[in-house]
Amino acid sequence: MLVPWLLLLVGVAWALWPVMGTMADRWARDPRYAHGYLVPVFSLGWLWSRRSAMASLSLRPSGWGLLLIALGAALQLFGGYFRMNPIEGSALILYLAGITLLLAGRQVFAQAWQAIAFLVFMLPLPWSIENAMGGPLQAIATRASSFGLQTIGLPAFAEGNVIHLEKGRIGVVEACSGLSMLITFVALSTAAALAIRRPLLDKIVLVASSIPVALVANIARIMLTGVLHETAGKGFADHFYHDLAGWLMIPFALVLYWLELQVLTRILVQEEEEAPLLVGLTPARSARVPTTG
Repeated sequence: MLVPWLLLLVGVAWALWPVMGTMADRWARDPRYAHGYLVPVFSLGWLWSRRSAMASLSLRPSGWGLLLIALGAALQLFGGYFRMNPIEGSALILYLAGITLLLAGRQVFAQAWQAIAFLVFMLPLPWSIENAMGGPLQAIATRASSFGLQTIGLPAFAEGNVIHLEKGRIGVVEACSGLSMLITFVALSTAAALAIRRPLLDKIVLVASSIPVALVANIARIMLTGVLHETAGKGFADHFYHDLAGWLMIPFALVLYWLELQVLTRILVQEEEEAPLLVGLTPARSARVPTTG
């Protein structure tokens, strides 16, 4: 059984090698997609955690996998013709899903599809979507951070995407719009939803909350930079803003997610099924009752 798997996977790697190399270069250069290296690692870990469940399943190859492989080839041709790397790279998901269905069958596919679908977070967003989201996120971050700094007593006002302070100014450029945090936190919350054992509604709320969590984290980073501008000086504030703040926002977001799960635990109470009530003698006593005849 290993030979067909190896042949098909080698064929997929050969077909997608150019676009995968382009995506890997994007992961290395663009901080918005630095999490791309961790996505396949999580998917493999997810499959490894379910190895015992999949080992007990019988292999029943399904011809529907050929349809998914054909759709992947069409998607790759479409993306390659129009030079749209994200669309061309998304063929990988259809290829892997088709191979799993073709060689292993529906039962194994039902266990593995979540790990395969999670690979979508490896793909960079199309430029048109990035451009459409970047501007509004910049505006929200600038105005909300200015309001927050004013609320804590610091003189600050927004002019375009620049926050003017008493001792300097902060430019909320496109790279600091919060799009990188949004993409990373959506991937992080989805991974957490797959890993934890909670009701489906809790998982949906957790993934949906990644958007406000990303906004709050980015606004907190800008506000903290403004406070450091006024207290510690421009040099230290710039060093924190460009080097340390991005890393500190990850544990900050994890704390927010933990608090959210605690709230959900108290709001969305899962009902436990009650055991049937035994009327009369218990099985232990009924076994000791003598019989006649």
